[in-house]
Amino acid sequence: MLLRTGVDEKTGEVLSPAVLAERVGWCADLVAAMVGALLVEHWNSVDVEVLASGRDAGGRRLPSNAWMALRRLGWTTTVPVGVRVNDRVVRMAQEQAGRVLRSVKWRADVTAGVLSTWPADPRRRTPAEWEQVRTAIPGGEGLASSVIKGRTRQVATFLAANGRLPVDVFELEGAPRVPRMLLLAACDRQQATIERSETDPAKALLRLQLPTRSDPRGYGDWTWVACPISLPPTVPTGAVLHLPTLRITGGRVRADVAYTHPVPKARRTGHTVALGVDWGLNTLLSAGALRLHPDGRITALGAGGQFRAAGVLAKQHRLRRHGERLHAKADHYQRLTGRDSQHNLAGKHAVLRDEIGHVSARRSNLNDALAWAAARWAVDQAIASAATVIYVEDLRSMEARGMGRTMNTRLSQQVRGKIVDRIRHLAAEHGVAVVTVPARNTSKHCPQCLTPLRHCKAPDRPSVAGWKWAICPHQSCGWQGDRDHGAWRRIAARGLTHQAKTVTDKTSGHMVIRTVVDTLEATAVVTTTASKASRRDRSKTGPTRHQPPRPTPRRRRAPSPTQPHGRAGKRPEGHAPTDRNRLPRAAHRHQGVNTISTPTTGHQPGGAALGAGFHFHAHASPPRWETIPEIQSNSGSLS
Repeated sequence: MLLRTGVDEKTGEVLSPAVLAERVGWCADLVAAMVGALLVEHWNSVDVEVLASGRDAGGRRLPSNAWMALRRLGWTTTVPVGVRVNDRVVRMAQEQAGRVLRSVKWRADVTAGVLSTWPADPRRRTPAEWEQVRTAIPGGEGLASSVIKGRTRQVATFLAANGRLPVDVFELEGAPRVPRMLLLAACDRQQATIERSETDPAKALLRLQLPTRSDPRGYGDWTWVACPISLPPTVPTGAVLHLPTLRITGGRVRADVAYTHPVPKARRTGHTVALGVDWGLNTLLSAGALRLHPDGRITALGAGGQFRAAGVLAKQHRLRRHGERLHAKADHYQRLTGRDSQHNLAGKHAVLRDEIGHVSARRSNLNDALAWAAARWAVDQAIASAATVIYVEDLRSMEARGMGRTMNTRLSQQVRGKIVDRIRHLAAEHGVAVVTVPARNTSKHCPQCLTPLRHCKAPDRPSVAGWKWAICPHQSCGWQGDRDHGAWRRIAARGLTHQAKTVTDKTSGHMVIRTVVDTLEATAVVTTTASKASRRDRSKTGPTRHQPPRPTPRRRRAPSPTQPHGRAGKRPEGHAPTDRNRLPRAAHRHQGVNTISTPTTGHQPGGAALGAGFHFHAHASPPRWETIPEIQSNSGSLS
C-alpha cells in the first residue's frame, strides 16, 4: 500500500509524498548502515552456526525474534559518532540482520553438501553421485535437483576463476547488499503504532517517529508523523492489523501491512472432491474436479476449464527480449567508457540503466498480475466444485532443455512458483488445502486405463506428430482429449488415492506427496459415467417416432419488421446477428505500440484483436457441467 501523505504532529505540517519519502529514507539509511556493519562482522560459518543452533552459550533457548536472539548472543551495533537514535531503531537493524543470517544457514548446508561430494564431471552426475549429494545435504531427499545443479554451477564458476574449490558459502558469496527498509514489527508503541478507524474500516492510521534531518543530533530531531492508509477491500473488516514494513521504491513509500484473522483449518486427508491443476505454456492452467466415491471409484465432475494467457505471456516475452537488447547495449557502453564518468557516452549509459530498471519493473508487475489472476481463477474453480483440496504437480525439478532456444527460454520464464504461492494464500482463506504431487507420467498415461498415450497435433490430424492432442491406443478404452485435460485428471486422481501419504514439509510448512506407490497408482483411474442419452433404447425395432418441431430458443415467432435505411433498426431474426457491422469495443481504443495488446508474429488473439489491457488477454474457458438446464423455447426477443 502506498503512503501518499503524512502530518508532522509537532508542527502540524502536511508532508508531501516527496518529503515523506525523504524522511523515511533518512531513517532507512541509518538502519542500513547498522545492518551492514552487523553482517560484515558475523558473515562467517561459526557465527551463523551458533545462531542457527537456537541455543546460547549457557544452553538456553534463543528467542524467536531475531533482534532478541542477537542481543542474547551479545551481537550489538553502534551508530555513527554524533548521531542519536533510540533503542527501537537499533532493534530494527538487529532484526533485519538476524533474518539474513538465519536464512543463509540453508544455503550453507546445501553448498557444504555439494563441496563434500564434488563429482568427477560437474556437468553430469552419475546416479551414485546424486545419491551421495542428497545424503550429504540435510533434507536432500526432497530437494529439487535444479537447486543442486544451480549450486554446482556456482561452485564450478569459482573453480574456473580461482583454480580451487571454495571453503564454504561465505567465501563463495560476499555479504549481501542491504535494502533500504524499516521493519516496524520489531518496534513497540514508543516508535510506531497502527490503528484501524472505528468509523471507516477501510481506513487505518500509522504513527511513527521519523528524523527531521539526515544526521539527528538529539531526540529533539525526531518527531511523530501520522500517515493515513487506505486498506484494500481484500482486508477483512475484523482482521487485526500489524505494524508494516516500509520500503522506498520510485521515490515513494510503500507499506507492506500484515494482518491476521481466523480461517478454517485445511485437512491433510479425508477429501472426497479434489481439484487437479496442470501447467501449460500458452494454456497456462488447466483444471477440473474429481469425486472419490465410497466404493473407491473416481469420477469427473464436468469437463474442466482452462486459463489461457497467451497474450499476457507474449507481452512478457517481448519485454524480456527488449530487456536483453538493453542489457547488451549497456554492456557495450560500459566497455567503451570504462570507469570514466566524463566520457561522452556516460550520459547515454545512465539513461540505458534507468530504462533497464523500468523494463524490469514492468515485467515484475506483469508477472504479479498474471499470478494473482491465475491463482484467483484456480481457487474459484475449487470453491464452485465444493473441492476441499487442490492438487498441483511439483515442477521444481523441471528443466527447460532439448526443445529449442525459444521454447526453452519461454519455459524457464514461467511464473509457476508465484502462482502456487498465490494459490496457497487464497485457498487458506477458505480452508482449502493445497498439496503438490509428483509430476511423473501425468501427461503420458491415459487417465482411464493408465495406458501410455499416443500424441498427435489435432483430433482431425491423427497421423501428424504433435503433443497437444492425446489418444488412448487401448481398444476397450478409446479415451481421447486435450493433453492438459488428461493431465489434470491424472493429477487429481493421484492425489485422491495417495492422500494418506500427504506430509507437511518441516522447512516450508507446505503439504506435499513425495513418492508414488504402485499399488495406489493402479487405483488412480477415472471411471466414466454413462450419460442420459446412452441410457435410452436406440435399437431400430420399429419406425422412428415423429419428433414435433421445437422452436429455436429466443427466436422470434413473427417475422422481423422491415429494416429501415441507415444504421437504426432491430436485431434480425435468428440465433445471432448475421453480420458484425462494428468492430469490437477494444478495436476503437487508442493504444500505443507498447501496450499489452500489440499483435506479434505467432500471437493473434481473436476475442481482443486490438485488445484493451490485461483482462482482454487472460481468458478462462466456461465450465461444462454434467447437466445443462433446458432453455425455455417460447422466450421472446430481448429489447
